[in-house]
Amino acid sequence: MTFNELNLVEPIREALSAKGYITPTPIQAEAIPIVLKGHDLLGCAQTGTGKTAAFSIPIIQHLHENKTAGGTNGIKALVLTPTRELAIQIDESFAAYGHLTKLKHTVIFGGVGQKPQTDILRRGVDVLIATPGRLLDLISQGYVKLNKIEYFILDEADRMLDMGFIHDIKRLIPLLPKKRQTLFFSATMPPEIEKLANTLLSNPRKVEVTPTSSTVDKIDQYLYYVDKNDKVDLLTDLLRDPEMESILVFTRTKHRADRVARTLNSAKIKAEAIHGNKSQNARQRALNNFKDRTTRVLIATDIAARGIDIDHLTHVVNFELPEVPETYVHRIGRTGRAGRAGVAVSFCDAEEVPMLKDIERLINKRIPVLGDKVFDSRTIKSAVSSKKDAIKEEARRRSTFKSKRAEGGSEGRKRTDSAQPKSFKKKPSNTRKNNY
Repeated sequence: MTFNELNLVEPIREALSAKGYITPTPIQAEAIPIVLKGHDLLGCAQTGTGKTAAFSIPIIQHLHENKTAGGTNGIKALVLTPTRELAIQIDESFAAYGHLTKLKHTVIFGGVGQKPQTDILRRGVDVLIATPGRLLDLISQGYVKLNKIEYFILDEADRMLDMGFIHDIKRLIPLLPKKRQTLFFSATMPPEIEKLANTLLSNPRKVEVTPTSSTVDKIDQYLYYVDKNDKVDLLTDLLRDPEMESILVFTRTKHRADRVARTLNSAKIKAEAIHGNKSQNARQRALNNFKDRTTRVLIATDIAARGIDIDHLTHVVNFELPEVPETYVHRIGRTGRAGRAGVAVSFCDAEEVPMLKDIERLINKRIPVLGDKVFDSRTIKSAVSSKKDAIKEEARRRSTFKSKRAEGGSEGRKRTDSAQPKSFKKKPSNTRKNNY
């Protein structure tokens, strides 16, 4: 299937052709016809599947076809999203696909002065992309009215839950017209998100691509067992490889992100950190520098990285493993986008071995181990050995369970774990000890 087969209007086809887009992604191919027919949509798709275009293209078409002569008459479409970076990315998508139409759109978010945003709102817009906090603030001040909304899009609903925005969303729902088309997107569907979807959607069509627990096939995943104090030296060594062109590094804390950035810059490796403590201007500048390759390495926390969409991100590095296994899938999905290949490298210290076990169980595969004996410390050996013992014990239990079932014994619960990689492969060298 091509975009030309999706019954799109000429201005959108021209915009897509100018960007070289010919074939829609699976979620685009499924979702666009559903939205064009006016159905509510429940989309379950992980990051990197192209869902922004899946909702922005049909919304642009609807608004373009129904545009009244004389211009904007209130906000017709509201896109609600959890982070500033993602809001900006969505606004850029509306600009890219709708620039040949006469639609007006803008983005509002906190962390910056509101006057430039309210000036645009006074002039009138068709599409508003917003984060919950700033939207509620401007509604309370009378700058935003939602009584004309025809299309409501809730993006990254599971991240909304993680960031504590669910109560804000529930405050917004009564302000929307009951007669509207609602599009609901989430990478995961925990019970609270499923309950929210049921309250928002009316007889929805469901589109689900790439199960949440899977990882993109074209992403090569590797693992290094390494002491916590050696991680920054290992990262520095790896970054001496010129094939690592554009690298997104994940840390769990803002403080760690800043320290890694400083250390890499001291080693003459251009790096910047992005997280919630940075001003919006600083975050956007760092993101722009990363996109145009002025900066080679971007170090980010999970929340700040949500919405980062880089055309050709060659590597993701998990400097610290995430505490929530599903976050691993979101992280590495930043590379290998739009059908491209990508590489994900993870560092695992002794304290993180249980997290690794949870991740491997979720993705149902063993992550290949690379490394060097210099990282094979007594602490790491002990942690890995404990993991191997636990895996052997569970394998024994599974074997016993199968035997009992074969004999007609009692039911048990099937469990699947990944096996521990057998050995380290030679990789980095000249690693220095650094109290990090």
